[in-house]
Amino acid sequence: MRILVIGSGGREHTLVWKISQSSMVEKIYCAPGNGGIAALAECVDIPVSDIDALLAFARDNKIDLTVVGPEAPLVDGLVDVFSAANLKVFGPSKAAARLEGSKVFSKEFMYEYGIPTAPFITFSDSNDAKSFLNQAEYPLVVKADGLAAGKGVIICKDVPEAEQAIDQIMEEKIFHEAGNQIVLEECLVGEEVSILAICDGDQYVILESSQDHKRIFDDDLGPNTGGMGAYSPAPILHYDIAREIEESIIDPVVRGMKNEDVPFKGVLYAGLMITAEGPMVLEFNVRFGDPETQAVLPRLKSDLVEIMLASIDGSLDKVSLEWDSRTCLCVVMTSGGYPGKYDKNLPVAGLGAAGKIADTIVFHAGTKKENDQILTAGGRVLGVTGFGDGVEQAIETTYRAVERISFDHCFFRRDIGARALKRIGQRAMGVNEGS
Repeated sequence: MRILVIGSGGREHTLVWKISQSSMVEKIYCAPGNGGIAALAECVDIPVSDIDALLAFARDNKIDLTVVGPEAPLVDGLVDVFSAANLKVFGPSKAAARLEGSKVFSKEFMYEYGIPTAPFITFSDSNDAKSFLNQAEYPLVVKADGLAAGKGVIICKDVPEAEQAIDQIMEEKIFHEAGNQIVLEECLVGEEVSILAICDGDQYVILESSQDHKRIFDDDLGPNTGGMGAYSPAPILHYDIAREIEESIIDPVVRGMKNEDVPFKGVLYAGLMITAEGPMVLEFNVRFGDPETQAVLPRLKSDLVEIMLASIDGSLDKVSLEWDSRTCLCVVMTSGGYPGKYDKNLPVAGLGAAGKIADTIVFHAGTKKENDQILTAGGRVLGVTGFGDGVEQAIETTYRAVERISFDHCFFRRDIGARALKRIGQRAMGVNEGS
């Protein structure tokens, strides 16, 4: 098979890496790709937003399967365009992608189908939103309705902070048209977990769990980012919680979308908060998470291409998943200043040394290759991933590789996995799982 992967980040490098292991694959292209992907696939200089050019490339190069990494082309309807041209493409339709593309649609869908989520109210006028603030409970979560690169969520501790967030989103348009509407919702308390399910419109398979780390600094301090690291599996997810998530969240979404005549195909990502009252949805995404993919897919022993084809063809009932039992942990190395302003074109050193450490993989995110030199080209630069027999060993292996890599002003969190160690310690001492 000739496969086209669309995207340029760490998620896409992981997808290319995993797809390359399939015996069904003859050649992989990636548009536009990055400095690390170029070692496994032919990178094509087409932006993810140019759907017409991507379609032309897929036709001209007889692509058998297109895999869409980022959310924007899904929300823009790439799957519909490729499907209309009789090309196999993995991902949801434009209508189904509204689960991520519109927080308002997503929350109203959850309300309609009884899917547990925080109480909320939506606004399309900033003055109306502000008039609500004096009766709200704090902390209060303010969300931009549309896509905001994972940064459109602001947690506010009081009325002044909420007013500022509303002004930034709706008046200053810091997230552009994504801020035409907003959602105000109760701030949930608990521990986060990410669940990925691959769906075929009627059936689904749930992947192994993971836990993301959104804040820039250790101890979950500072502004939200696209993700600073992840590990899989998440120790908080014992059997009873996993079953409740499937029964109260994943299954109702698949059934509800089918009932709305918008069957969901592709990856359903459920960002959840495990609260004292049970699992509740923070957000839905409609593609593989980043950096969760870097922690989950390396553990998958099954052929990812076969699973994707089953999603497209409606035959997931014939698929069974096999997993590596070890823990996998990913630490994201970023450019100094991220998620704000940062420098680019900085040489990256130590990749060879890091790559020699057993049970590690270095996935490229914001990089480019010039004259055999890898340079930084984005905020999140690398996702350094390692295996271990348990969380502690995975932490040790991964950070050993991280310490081999350097570039000017590089930054990374040093506590990825600490929450899992704490959870395991609590379990060993008999502390209640919901605490």
